[in-house]
Amino acid sequence: MSHPTRNLDHRQIAYPDAMIRGLLTRTRTIALVGASSNPARPSWIVLKYLLSRGYDVTPVNPGLAGQTLLDKPVVARLADLPGPIDMVEIFRSSDAAGGLVDEALALPVLPKVIWMQLGVRDDEAAARAEAAGVTVVMNRCPKIEYGRLSGEIGWSGVNSRIISARKPVLGGKGVQRLTIERG
Repeated sequence: MSHPTRNLDHRQIAYPDAMIRGLLTRTRTIALVGASSNPARPSWIVLKYLLSRGYDVTPVNPGLAGQTLLDKPVVARLADLPGPIDMVEIFRSSDAAGGLVDEALALPVLPKVIWMQLGVRDDEAAARAEAAGVTVVMNRCPKIEYGRLSGEIGWSGVNSRIISARKPVLGGKGVQRLTIERG
């Protein structure tokens, strides 16, 4: 498998849409490090959003370990995950990112993606992950990227720079929902 970020300059303004779409399409399981139990916190909002889009998300937070968030059991650290995951999403500060990347690289099965949330970047940690064959995205939010690529973000008046004539599909509970899947 090719690693789309190995030779990518992470300081660039935007990752290629096709790369982000591919990562979000292939990802099924996510460990969200820094998950909060406070519904006003961005990490809780992103957790809820990703779950609503069909991702299997495990919240990771040592202070909440043993509890549940949105019906998902919380684990203390990445080593406590019940099985392999496709993506580690880091919702912590840049100072904590390097140690979390090292934790992810110590897992028995490496994640395919390490995604650092908005404002989070650690170029040295990214280089270590990429050297191990893991794709890295920094300073981006998967919720925002999913919404932008699906066209959902335009419903709130944000210009996604993507034009589509696709009709939204009425989803599960009377909510219109677009997807990043082609077809």
